[in-house]
Amino acid sequence: MKNLRPRQAVPELIVKTTNGMDWNLRDNQPENFTMLIFYRGIHCPVCKSYLEELNTMVGDFKDKGVNIICVSSNTKDLAEKTVEEWDVDNLTIGHSFDVEDGRKWDLYVSEGIKDSEPAEFVEPALFLIRPDSTLYSASIQSMPFARPQFVDLIKSISFVNKEDYPARGEA
Repeated sequence: MKNLRPRQAVPELIVKTTNGMDWNLRDNQPENFTMLIFYRGIHCPVCKSYLEELNTMVGDFKDKGVNIICVSSNTKDLAEKTVEEWDVDNLTIGHSFDVEDGRKWDLYVSEGIKDSEPAEFVEPALFLIRPDSTLYSASIQSMPFARPQFVDLIKSISFVNKEDYPARGEA
């Protein structure tokens, strides 16, 4: 059963970040959206490519009134290693996200199948959240593949902002 519904409040989200701050969704005040990306962690090469692509487009999203945070269940050390080894210097990277909290976000949780993977971790998702902390859009994956493309998302956000297009899927 889905917990999240468009136009309804999303769960609380407070995460520690690699820059030493606590990031709180309720305190985040974007012009139009917060784009919340959950990623699998440093063990995932698809996540690396995805976040590195996003890193090059942060300015495009800011121009559309979108703030960005990327969150994983990786430990602080692994998240810091991510920042050191990946090209993600324009992104806010959250860490130590509890997989049980992931279930409140309707995220899929996987068990590690290789030594390089954590015992448990959340699978990818992308959420657009309005400034009032209500859900606008959700894309939730059970695998690292088939994620929303950022170029398409920027075009969609332009349309949404111009046309004041409402969230859908709430019925």
